[in-house]
Amino acid sequence: MHKPLAEQIRPGSIEEFVGQDHLKTRIKAMVLGKRLQSTLFFGPPGCGKSTLAMIIARGQDKKFVRLSAPEVGLSELRKKILDTDILILDELHRFSKAQQDFFLPLLETGEIVLLGTTTENPSFSVTRQLLSRMNVIRLRALSQSELMEIAQRAQADFETVIPEKSLEMLASLAGGDARTFLNLLEYVRDLDPDNMEPDKLKMALPDAVIRGDRGGDSHYELASALIKSIRGSDPDAALYYLACLLESGEDPKFVCRRLILSASEDIGLAEPMALPMAVSCQHAVEFVGMPEGFIPLSETVVYLALAPKSNSTYAAYLTAQKEIRLNGRKPVPLHLRNPSTSLHKEWGYGQGYKYPHAYPESWIAQDYLPGELKGKKFYHPKGQGYEPRLLAWLKKRKRI
Repeated sequence: MHKPLAEQIRPGSIEEFVGQDHLKTRIKAMVLGKRLQSTLFFGPPGCGKSTLAMIIARGQDKKFVRLSAPEVGLSELRKKILDTDILILDELHRFSKAQQDFFLPLLETGEIVLLGTTTENPSFSVTRQLLSRMNVIRLRALSQSELMEIAQRAQADFETVIPEKSLEMLASLAGGDARTFLNLLEYVRDLDPDNMEPDKLKMALPDAVIRGDRGGDSHYELASALIKSIRGSDPDAALYYLACLLESGEDPKFVCRRLILSASEDIGLAEPMALPMAVSCQHAVEFVGMPEGFIPLSETVVYLALAPKSNSTYAAYLTAQKEIRLNGRKPVPLHLRNPSTSLHKEWGYGQGYKYPHAYPESWIAQDYLPGELKGKKFYHPKGQGYEPRLLAWLKKRKRI
């Protein structure tokens, strides 16, 4: 009676399961197989990871227990898995690396089969040693049509029929998450039938937060899309991905860090004010807080997207880095070394150094690179924005 709708209609077999069609043949083989291997189910929330693990465990006709990593410590876990063949462990990534090591000897000897689930990229959240003992199955978010199929099954016992357009709206709000979708359906089914149409339903819904995955792939995918939209000078796309990040509950400090890096890497000297603008945005967001922090963030995102682009300084550093890694660090020329002791002076430190401020326009020709690298160029300016003016100054002084 008190079970959530998502639990009430949880599929008991692979035939009842909706979605993940690309995996069903493999899942059936696991259910029917004689030797079940430890497996990690990786995917976004509400895509069926735990359900598939339970279907497989039941199909093996062996004793299993289902636990959640945030709710159980190792001492309790040891007791729970006594005389158990299969452990279904939700949110495996919530165990520390040291806690994950607990499973290594158990999986090595086959004492237990682990069916774990995680919403976070296992390459970062699960130890290499544990991953080497498990198969990884990646699930995807459910499509709109798959959520609608789930809705038809869920509505079988509803007294009120929810209009299809309203179901489609709720499916869009769920973002491919079946659990969120079913929770919304459960909320809506008790509303007045007069409020079931989409326009009225929006007003009746609780404050819905678009599904966020701050620790998982979507977190990095949205951040990547934001930066690439700025790099590609598309303010509309950049604003869209900014909104996706903020509406999913992303930490605005993370967004500010990405914008500061973008201002340096992708805009650079083509618009030297881009970096101060991004840093000022960080200060503004910290000062005003959220939700109003979206105002300086959106201003900065549009500014960066419209700014001229140059990655010359970013590329210049990578070129210098490559030189050092390939050929090692060369000695600093003697005339650039600081003669801080009398012995240094005897060795010739600082001899022949020309102080630029003592010359017209604060510049005088002299070599700064180590002798073996004389004439080597790391910085190659581009012709966008402010950078041509800096190049003109350089050409005038060095006559290049």
